[in-house]
Amino acid sequence: MDELVMNALRDAVAKTKRNALRHGERFPYITEEKRYDWRDANNEWIEGFYAGLAWLGHEFEGDAALGDAARRLTARLVVRMEARQAMGHHDIGFLYSLSTKAEWIVDGAEAARDRTVQAADVLMERWRPAGRYLQAWGEEGHAEHGGRIIIDCLMNLPLLFWASETTGKPAYREAAEVQAARSLKYLMRGDGSSYHTFRFEPATGEPVRGETHQGYRDGSTWARGQAWAVYGFALVYRYTGERRYLDAALRAAAYFLSRLPEDGVAHWDFDAPKDGLDNRDSSASAIALCGILEIGLLLEEGAPERDALLQSSGRMLRSLIESYSTVDDPDAEGLLRHGAYNVLAGKGPDDYMIWGDYYYVEALLRVAKGVNGYWYER
Repeated sequence: MDELVMNALRDAVAKTKRNALRHGERFPYITEEKRYDWRDANNEWIEGFYAGLAWLGHEFEGDAALGDAARRLTARLVVRMEARQAMGHHDIGFLYSLSTKAEWIVDGAEAARDRTVQAADVLMERWRPAGRYLQAWGEEGHAEHGGRIIIDCLMNLPLLFWASETTGKPAYREAAEVQAARSLKYLMRGDGSSYHTFRFEPATGEPVRGETHQGYRDGSTWARGQAWAVYGFALVYRYTGERRYLDAALRAAAYFLSRLPEDGVAHWDFDAPKDGLDNRDSSASAIALCGILEIGLLLEEGAPERDALLQSSGRMLRSLIESYSTVDDPDAEGLLRHGAYNVLAGKGPDDYMIWGDYYYVEALLRVAKGVNGYWYER
């Protein structure tokens, strides 16, 4: 397994470096054509994953070219933030935990630290004090999205927890704690599954209903959302020490693992029919894998769940490498095949996903070198 992981890691980092040298400061966008669409645009929620991938590759073996690429991509994201371009969503943590905060962690650059605090300030603009939640999308009072939270946002809360620790200002942490508690109460279901989104009355914060945005139906369990729950609640526990969040991560992981097919890689939605809507989502499995590895760090040695989880993580990682990675295709630009973006909308239903590539390499580096990403200080 060690050599399998190292070979996969070398292959992934080599492809990331080649992409960086070939495409410069352009970002990879999702297609339906089994490739990336490289653009100068910088207006989606996904660009931080590519910057983070470059930072991870640089950390693997200190490659100067990848370090330079990571800094240039991060600088583009800083310009975007300063221009307030395409920032009206909750994914600020995805954009800046993996760019400016990565730069702070790797290089120790004070300017990067300050810009990451600035990113936390931008995320705090999503806080709705009347309803007490972070609104997922759109401006305050938005006709469709007003009052809506989303399970993905759990992965953006580490930016707020970190900002509170770094600045000593409690407001960031207080918002993150309320959002985490509301996510636990309203997005998680009794069997360990999850809603993708939940609506509240914007003016009062009164609960309305759970829904989906990219899953099969409102009551189904969208695999990537379930993966965000596994990893997100584990990170909330790391920052808060509140056992209920570790328990939530364990329940979410148990549900995810119990619904996997034989090869250990998730279908895009655990409840979608398997007769024509049976797309896999390797990116969901890569996210959940990182979450399970994080839970393994948080559980005490000898904890009854720990060994079983780590055994499951080994099977998942082996399957991703042997059956879903592009290690057998030296010309591929993406790292994981068979990711799913939005199956029902026909948007990237079976293709490379840059977040899947990022979490795949994070998982490899966790196993190979104990490098655990950029969600918290090391």
